[in-house]
Amino acid sequence: MSHPFEDLPTTPTAEEVIDKAFSRAARAGKAKTGIEGQQSMLQTASNIVSDNLQNVVTAWPDIDTLDPFYVELADAVITSNVEGEGGIDALRQHLSEVQWASRKAKDIHSEYQGRMTGDADTARKLRKQAFARMADIVEEVEDDLAGISAARDALKTLPDIRPDEPTIVVAGYPNVGKSSFVNLVTNARNETASYPFTTTQIRVGHVERDRIRYQLVDTPGLLDRPEAERNDIESQAVSAVEHLADAVLVFLDASGNCGYPIAVQLELRDALEDRFDAPVLTVANKADLTRDVEADHYMSVTEEDNVDGVLDAAIEAVGYEIELPFDDE
Repeated sequence: MSHPFEDLPTTPTAEEVIDKAFSRAARAGKAKTGIEGQQSMLQTASNIVSDNLQNVVTAWPDIDTLDPFYVELADAVITSNVEGEGGIDALRQHLSEVQWASRKAKDIHSEYQGRMTGDADTARKLRKQAFARMADIVEEVEDDLAGISAARDALKTLPDIRPDEPTIVVAGYPNVGKSSFVNLVTNARNETASYPFTTTQIRVGHVERDRIRYQLVDTPGLLDRPEAERNDIESQAVSAVEHLADAVLVFLDASGNCGYPIAVQLELRDALEDRFDAPVLTVANKADLTRDVEADHYMSVTEEDNVDGVLDAAIEAVGYEIELPFDDE
C-alpha cells in the first residue's frame, strides 16, 4: 500500500444502508412466523445498519497514529477539495457521528426486542416502530456519510510518497534543473503524480545506497516560489513536506537562464533554510556556465559534472542508519 488512504472502500449512502437493512430483514422474516419472525427481522435490520456504519468507521486508519505528514496533507486535501468541509477535524467529527449511529442501532434493537412478548400483531407494530427509528438514525448521519465519501474520493488520489523512507526534498525556482537532476540520479521507478489540490505535478524518484532506499521529491508549485505567493492550502502542504524532509537540496542558477535573478533565488533559499528543520544544502547548477554564486556544491546536470557528488552529499546529510535487530554486547 502506498499510503494509508489508498484502499478505502466506497462509502455507502444513508439510503443504501437503509434499503440493504430492510430488504435483508424482509427475507429473514419469511423464514419464521409470529413473534419469532418479527424478532428475526429486527435482529437482521439492526445488525446490517450497525455493521455497515461501523465498517465505514473502521475502514479508516486511526488519524491519531498517522505520520504528521499524512495528517497535514490530508487536512489540506480535504479543505481544498470538499466544499464546506473543515479539513481533518471535520472528518473526525463525521466518523464520530457515524460511530454513534452504529451504537444507536444496537440500542434500538435491545430496547424493542425485550418488548416483543405479546401477540404477533403487537410485535409487528413494535418492529415497525423500531425500523422507523433506525431509519431516522441513519438519515441523521446522511451528511456525515456524504462528507466521509467526499474525503475518501479526494484522499485516494494522493501521490506515492512514503514518510517512512529517508527523503531528500529538491527545491528551487523553475528551470534550475531540479527535475533533470531527479531523473538522472533515480532509477526506473521514478514517477510523476499530482497533489489533488494543484494542477502541477510532483516528481518522486528513488535511489538505493548500501541497501537503503532514498526517496527524492521535487514539488513544483509548492517550493518553487516565495511564501507570499502561496495560498493557504499550498502553505499547509509545505508544512506537510516539512515533516517529510530529512534533507533539502536548493538549486540555484547563477547564469540567469532560468529566468529568475540570482538575488531572488537566494531569497527563496534563505526562506527555506529558516523554515525547514533539516539540513539545507545550496547547489549551484549550470556550473559549466558560471560559478558566480556562493554555494555548498557546484554541478552541471547537462554535462553530468559532480551530479553523483551532490547526491552523495545529500545522502550524507540525511545520516540515515538502519536499526539492527540485536543489542550491542
